Amino acid sequence: MARPEPHLRMLDRYLINAELNGVEALIVANKCDLRPREEIDALFAPYMAIGYPVLYTSAAQNAGVEELRTRLANRISGLSGPSGVGKSSLLNRVQPGLQLRTSAVSDFLNKGRHTTVVAELHPLDDGGYVADTPGIREMGLWQVPPEELAWSYREFRPWVDQCFFQPCSHLHEPNCAVRAAVDRGEIAAVRYDSYTRLHEELSAEVAY
Repeated sequence: MARPEPHLRMLDRYLINAELNGVEALIVANKCDLRPREEIDALFAPYMAIGYPVLYTSAAQNAGVEELRTRLANRISGLSGPSGVGKSSLLNRVQPGLQLRTSAVSDFLNKGRHTTVVAELHPLDDGGYVADTPGIREMGLWQVPPEELAWSYREFRPWVDQCFFQPCSHLHEPNCAVRAAVDRGEIAAVRYDSYTRLHEELSAEVAY
């Protein structure tokens, strides 16, 4: 939640990949001791409103660790995110004895240092396995046609078939049910803005 700052655009990319591949997503907001609770709630309210579970944790204060341990039990899971968000520190709390290498965030760049260099699957005492993965700076959306992007935003799905024009990009067409839902507040503006940026990015890749 701080050092480094939350990157919601990257979070949206993770969720898109999860939706397209049928993977159950759990949003883990670590370092919650470094930011006021009301700010954290405001950041993640759009995600909780559409059904994504959000777990607040602090590896430093051992907060939320027991619930994370319960959610990981008897599953095959992976922790992924930018460098410096505390993935390895959390896993050290979840599974005592792992002794995964950790390091502090760079004061100069306010970015994490790569301490995990390969993905490694670790068995859990409560059953299941969890992978600690290297931190990433960017996440691509491979082979996602722009016209399929709207489906990966789960809150768009009730509206995509109600647009006057089919197919609809939900960017500029008149009588677009998705944009109307945004205007009514039924789709969060921050999520729609994320969609428009990614749609433009994917369209540019297709054109190239």
